[in-house]
Amino acid sequence: MTPSCDPSKPSSRTSGASAPLVIESSVVDGLPAEGALLLRMSGSLDAEGAQAWSAELRGHLEQADRAGLRPVLDMAHVQLGGAAVLRALSETTRARTGRPDLVIVRARPGVREAVHLARLDGVRLCATLDEALREPARAAARGADLPVWRSHMADPLRPSYEDLRKEVRALRARVRSAPVIGMAQGVVMVRYGLPDSASAFRVLREVSQRFNVPLRVLVSAVVVARPPDGAVWFPGRRPLPVPPLRILPRDGRDPRYRRQMIDAVLHEALAVGRAPAGYVRCVDPAANALMLETHHGCADTFLDHLVRGWDEGTADAVARLRERRVSVPDVAADTLLSEEFRRVLLATGTHAVQSVPVLSSAGSCTAVITLHWPDAGHRPTAVQAEALGLLAADTAAWLSWYHRCVLLDALEHLHRVLTDLAGHPEGARARLGVRLSRAARPATADPRSADGPARHHERSD
Repeated sequence: MTPSCDPSKPSSRTSGASAPLVIESSVVDGLPAEGALLLRMSGSLDAEGAQAWSAELRGHLEQADRAGLRPVLDMAHVQLGGAAVLRALSETTRARTGRPDLVIVRARPGVREAVHLARLDGVRLCATLDEALREPARAAARGADLPVWRSHMADPLRPSYEDLRKEVRALRARVRSAPVIGMAQGVVMVRYGLPDSASAFRVLREVSQRFNVPLRVLVSAVVVARPPDGAVWFPGRRPLPVPPLRILPRDGRDPRYRRQMIDAVLHEALAVGRAPAGYVRCVDPAANALMLETHHGCADTFLDHLVRGWDEGTADAVARLRERRVSVPDVAADTLLSEEFRRVLLATGTHAVQSVPVLSSAGSCTAVITLHWPDAGHRPTAVQAEALGLLAADTAAWLSWYHRCVLLDALEHLHRVLTDLAGHPEGARARLGVRLSRAARPATADPRSADGPARHHERSD
């Protein structure tokens, strides 16, 4: 399936919210039987903006009907929902009798649950875009075939308790990063003269996707980096190879992809320490806080504690502060941990903890690797401790390369695109999303190649 941009879109509305709702449309070709008008939503939908969004969505659906296309609504990036979503969908689909169903894909668990229970006429839920495009639209017939005794809980599209808990955890994490995103939007708007926060958010998101840099990491860099002084943000850089890594495995992993590499760090740490559970948190320089990056084997209640931002008295927060390894062989008897953190660890079956800081060449902590064991009195052996130290050194070397290369490349591209647009008339800026989408194709060449399209650099000084 190949999406092709609709020249009449994207469209958006601006509200007082920090991340206004945006709808972008594209025609999906290459289907076996029919085409579809894919509507991608992002931003926040609340009661105040539901009516305006409903009118905008109705216009997109009328466009799909005129073109004979099946409308598909991708709600993967809608941050809020509830009654506002239901009211808007109900108003929009009420007059669509006899027309193709509005198919909703990739909705967040909370939104999916509300739509599922409301049983709105003319609305159909699908888990994936491929399923939505290939499955015949027979919502009414399928509903008639269901036995009356069938429980709502039997529906595979209904989110599980685990799904809902993960969504709450993700919302809490976004609440922690929202102030930094807002600061980055303000910086971009003022620096490059963008008309509103929606335009700033869109360009930040597109650059994040192009370089596969998490949005939270990108906006933090925008906030803390020194302002550009000229056409080039970081002048005098030269190619920098990927550093040799002694322990951290690189087979099949691209060092440009942050999530792959941090997952590899945790996987290696668990294997070295023979630990059943652990996690990695990295320091966000703009928020000056540890942010959860990846985890394995940790109980939900413990993860909920981490994402709430209660860092005081945790083993990894102490390791970051002291910039040295923190070992807690007996959680119940240790006085280093806070009472709240100790209670959560013991309630989830963790009785021994070790946190290993990842220190930069300047000696500052950039991340912390933490391992959990169920047995009190557990201490890593001398060989394991040495291997964990080497892993932390490998991680520090890779993080330094990533920040000086991949992240600076993303910032340089952001500056180049927005500097170019700043000199164009208002009409050019209105097409910002389309221009970035055409450019948003991640490079595929090996970053170690000198002539690949995504070359990485460091400052010459």
